[in-house]
Amino acid sequence: MLYVLANLGTVWWASTRHDTTRVQAIVVLGAAQYNGVPSPDLEARLAHALSLYQEGLAPIIVVTGGREPGDPYTEAEVSANWLAARGVRQSVILREVDGRDTWESLDATAAFLHDRGIKTVLLVSDPYHEERVKLISEEVGLVPHLSSTTTSPIRGMAVVPYFAKETLEVSVGRVVGFRALSHVDRGWGGALGLG
Repeated sequence: MLYVLANLGTVWWASTRHDTTRVQAIVVLGAAQYNGVPSPDLEARLAHALSLYQEGLAPIIVVTGGREPGDPYTEAEVSANWLAARGVRQSVILREVDGRDTWESLDATAAFLHDRGIKTVLLVSDPYHEERVKLISEEVGLVPHLSSTTTSPIRGMAVVPYFAKETLEVSVGRVVGFRALSHVDRGWGGALGLG
């Protein structure tokens, strides 16, 4: 119980981080999209990443996320289009289009960033997600800094199940490794309706 409570503390602490360190790339974790339109959650992440990019904190933005069965668009494609519509050149937007969960997206992202000599990243996601994203990034060989969106539509009491899920996943992932936890991540998210 103490171990789980300690991990809840680290999940909460990470949720408060808004790092402004200059890095080699900003990485936006994917979220749902609806027929080519970002969900409010994804749009909040993209708006935050755009702000960081406009501040000059990185020359590259990486957008992540594959597609659900039957979807005509990947999360990454929708994210790239959203950023391009707001003046970000397509040439500075890199896309990870195959990931079905956080591990897969960051593992694939790390592989193509390493090929470009990029290791230092600023991770953009919802506050409750940042500790697990940081730990996975470290496991795949990136040097992560955290900057969670401050405009997530998931707020108030609605965040409680998300913090609970992340605390459980961080607690288990630290023991077994996040690669091993990847398939469980999808199962828990689906079971809780959290994706």
